[in-house]
Amino acid sequence: MFNPFKRRTFLQAVVAVAATTTFGCSDDDTSGTSDGSPFFPQSLASGDPRPDSVILWVRVEDTARSGEDLPLRLEVSKTEDFASLVLDKKDLTAQAAHDHAVKVKVTSLSPRTTYYYRFSYEKDGQKHTTRVGRTRTAPAAGDDVPVKFVFASCQDFIGRYYNAWQRLLQLDADLDFVVFLGDYVYETTGDTSFQSTGGGRSVRFSEPEGSLKQGTGITAFQAANTVSNYRDLYKTVRSDRQLQGVHERYPFIITWDDHEFSDDCWKDVATYEDGKRDETQRERKHNAEQAFLEFIPLDTAQTADGVVDVDAEPRFPNTRIYRDFEYGRHLKLLVTDYRSYRPDHLIPEDAWPGSVTLDAALLDAALLGQPDAVKQVFQRDTFAYVNLDDAAYAAQKQVLQGVYLKQAKDAGLTDAEATQKVGIWVRGPVSLFYVNQVLQAAGYAALVIPPADKPRGLAFVHMGKSSLFNIQGSRYVVVKDTFDLFAAVKYQLSSGQSEDVFGPDQEAWFNQTLTTATNTWKMVVSSTSLSALIWDLSNKTDITDLSLRQRFYFSVDQWDGFPTKKKVMLNTLKAKGVKNTLFLSGDIHASFASVEEGVPTLTAPAITSGSIKSLAGLALLGAGYASGAPVYRYAVTEMDKTLKDSNAGLRFADTDSHGFVLVEVKADETLATFHLIPAGEVSKDYSKRDGSELEAKFTATTFRVKNSDIQPA
Repeated sequence: MFNPFKRRTFLQAVVAVAATTTFGCSDDDTSGTSDGSPFFPQSLASGDPRPDSVILWVRVEDTARSGEDLPLRLEVSKTEDFASLVLDKKDLTAQAAHDHAVKVKVTSLSPRTTYYYRFSYEKDGQKHTTRVGRTRTAPAAGDDVPVKFVFASCQDFIGRYYNAWQRLLQLDADLDFVVFLGDYVYETTGDTSFQSTGGGRSVRFSEPEGSLKQGTGITAFQAANTVSNYRDLYKTVRSDRQLQGVHERYPFIITWDDHEFSDDCWKDVATYEDGKRDETQRERKHNAEQAFLEFIPLDTAQTADGVVDVDAEPRFPNTRIYRDFEYGRHLKLLVTDYRSYRPDHLIPEDAWPGSVTLDAALLDAALLGQPDAVKQVFQRDTFAYVNLDDAAYAAQKQVLQGVYLKQAKDAGLTDAEATQKVGIWVRGPVSLFYVNQVLQAAGYAALVIPPADKPRGLAFVHMGKSSLFNIQGSRYVVVKDTFDLFAAVKYQLSSGQSEDVFGPDQEAWFNQTLTTATNTWKMVVSSTSLSALIWDLSNKTDITDLSLRQRFYFSVDQWDGFPTKKKVMLNTLKAKGVKNTLFLSGDIHASFASVEEGVPTLTAPAITSGSIKSLAGLALLGAGYASGAPVYRYAVTEMDKTLKDSNAGLRFADTDSHGFVLVEVKADETLATFHLIPAGEVSKDYSKRDGSELEAKFTATTFRVKNSDIQPA
């Protein structure tokens, strides 16, 4: 019974009455209404707004009925008080089979209109209601209206706080939508190679026995594997109040990158083992897609109206999350899928550095038309090779195979696995630059092979590969000039299949949509960056190691890894007269504005994930370079300057900040403002501090995109 002298009881009664009044309960309500937040621990969200429809999402949690399907109600109104409803759907069911997550496609809506929505769950005569969500539909085709949105990426949860999302809420910007470019979740818990530890933010799997165990000792970590594991990632990340607030306020348009499945993945293949073993993981890929489709407000089943049947949404290899949106006269937005159809990284992680990949005939053909100075470079002894299968080199082959077997077993391969690998790699054309070093190091200097009069070819060592089963020289820190040459030959020999990023169906959609769009701006969402990230160390005379005095790509997991396709794609757009194209990308945890092959591209920083500068610093320190070494200074301390000096098209670089980019699309120009906070602030929880303190930490830098160029505004 109500006790008027108990303040808490009194306040609860007031809240209940206020909620009933504010939410405008209909006459058929026979129960009280309460704040249902405990039953909706991930709050609610909306996504994929179109002129006449939007996807609304919620998840209900009742631990007492965890194995049962639960009833839900959805109300949609044009007013925040829900005085009149445009939709009152009382027959929703949150299925236990989908972790009680529900997506509803609401149709027959008006263009460019703000709608309010809420879900409710009734239990024991009590109605428990979500917070009120707000969403907005797209303008009608042809409407002459400006468009404003934010794009962002990479929100690792562990040990980090969503201060960037809090800042966006502070701005209270009148946005049409938010684009999220991927890495909405991270599939690992405590991977010390890039994730923080401590800080009060962690992810724990409810079924840890089903996870993948990776690493050993202090580097051991778990990776999501089962559907339950992947669901835990979304439930944990979406429990953050700042992220909830942004979802409650704006509709999202989301694509995935790699961490929604597995780091640096391609198709259904993971890369944790760096080539030691086959990591094709079809079931795990499907589990990752299951959770993504359950928790992300998009509709790949093209539902006509009502509940989206997640079971009907196609799975790999038939997945299709690439799609396009039209926002009035001035914006066509293409959301691409970089991961589902792309081929493997061009340099295998298990490649033996000594293996020649372009023999003399292929190398000579590739150099046709090149200046004599370039041809002369490849005539140096560095590029000499022999066929190790020739009987004359039997002794060398035996030593090299023995060294390989030891290195492979030291890396964790079994005897059988190492024997299989050595038979694949230590054979045929081999680089003398590499094998002679191995022979000398093994104590067989007498077996060193003179390079004079030997044919010239390109080996993996010439592209930066220096060891077995390593990301260096395969996915990261690759010698640019030799890699570009190698990639171009592979592209030609495979008729483009070696760099077929999109796959045939997405490629056809991409070209058709871009070339036929009549909107002023054609903006392409790519989860990975198109900005060429180059360390040009070729003229750094204070670097004494001559092998480092070259041009390097920092990452070939992004578009730099498909240089031929990137050039063909961008130049094809120009040749077909596609104007005002702008690429929006993320993934690399840094901010960039650049013009690539005459096409502007913007890259958003990470919301929280470790900055590219901090990750590069850890990598170089781990490789034995002191922080005072010249290579460390150019690649880390002065990274922004090095990148800008190495790419003439790079207009802006900030490699050590977090944040987001706010875009204003107008008829004659697009403005892009980087809202940035130093990386060192990511471990601080500003939600518990005065708002002005967070505001003071942010800077805003605006660029104007116009006439195929990007310049400071």
